[in-house]
Amino acid sequence: MWAEELARNPKSFDAAWKLARADYWLGGHAPDAERRKFLEDGIDAGRKAVALHPDRPEGHFWIGANMGALAESFGIRQGIRYRKPIKEELETVLKIDPGFMLGSADRALGRWYAEVPRLFGGSRRLAEQHLRESLKYNPDATISHYFLAELYVDGGRKADARTELQKVIDAPLSTEWAPEDQDFKEKARRLLATIK
Repeated sequence: MWAEELARNPKSFDAAWKLARADYWLGGHAPDAERRKFLEDGIDAGRKAVALHPDRPEGHFWIGANMGALAESFGIRQGIRYRKPIKEELETVLKIDPGFMLGSADRALGRWYAEVPRLFGGSRRLAEQHLRESLKYNPDATISHYFLAELYVDGGRKADARTELQKVIDAPLSTEWAPEDQDFKEKARRLLATIK
């Protein structure tokens, strides 16, 4: 629907960023053979949104999100290729609107700092700082609590990880992000079962 709208009206900012968001979701849930194309299309749609309104956060955020999914899903080459642009897009969102989508840019930047090797700018301290900052906008954010739990597992902080995973499981479903919440609740149950 958004792709058709954007084809009809290339100046439709809403169609561009909503297509980037839809491509992100599909890139995480489509069959493996189709995922990369959705994420690359999402980057393209996000760039179209930024070209129309560089002063708005939506396009910047979904460019970064789609690049991040490519970096996490398709190996180190993708990670190196997109490392700097992901960070730049997320920092742009923070400058425009730090509360955008209930702190999503801080959450994504926290993930960036957690996943990028220290040699290339990664930092557990900054990861935790940004993830905690995102929770100021939505204390029940399953994704932020889950990413914190992963950070704590990696750092050997098992008790803290269990606490964060239980928060994921106990959090109410968001009316806007229920499918994502359900995904992270299931991931939290699986991860919690492995922490002894």
